Amino acid sequence: MPRLFTGLEIPADVTRTLSHLRGGLPGARWVDPENYHLTLRFIGDIDGVTANEIASTLFRINRKPFDVQLQGLASFGGRKPRAVVASVVPSKPLVELQAELERLLRRVGLDPEGRKFTPHVTLAWLRDASCQDVADYLSLRGYFPAKVFKAERFVLYSSRASTGGGPYVVEAPYALKHTEETRAVRTA
Repeated sequence: MPRLFTGLEIPADVTRTLSHLRGGLPGARWVDPENYHLTLRFIGDIDGVTANEIASTLFRINRKPFDVQLQGLASFGGRKPRAVVASVVPSKPLVELQAELERLLRRVGLDPEGRKFTPHVTLAWLRDASCQDVADYLSLRGYFPAKVFKAERFVLYSSRASTGGGPYVVEAPYALKHTEETRAVRTA
């Protein structure tokens, strides 16, 4: 049974910048830079038939490429921090792409996503990191100049069940190329 999710790949230049933020936080398990991504929709463990149906359904998406902006660091988990992330500005095209993925995947029969979409790139998973250590880390490294990249495709990823995720494998790419021809086919 594959474990699937959709996401945006992070370009090499942005990955390099983010990888320089690694270290200096006790209790952090740093994500390997080659596994950086922005999750659009977690799908989970599914059977092969459903995986094939999802893969073919995602070709229906007909959207233009758009800019993605990373700006600053944050932590998830409140008083019990569980992750350090690079924050992503929730632009209209990004939010609309995620919402369309959600609608299509629900039509395939998946349950609705249980969490609100908060775009981010996970840099580290935290285990037993104190709030003070996380606050100190964020105050030292939390600001970095905004990084912008063009999202020209999204991908269907698979992963093995493991602690912290990865390695992630691109199962299928889906180009973001809004065309009238594909729109006509979609509405027919």
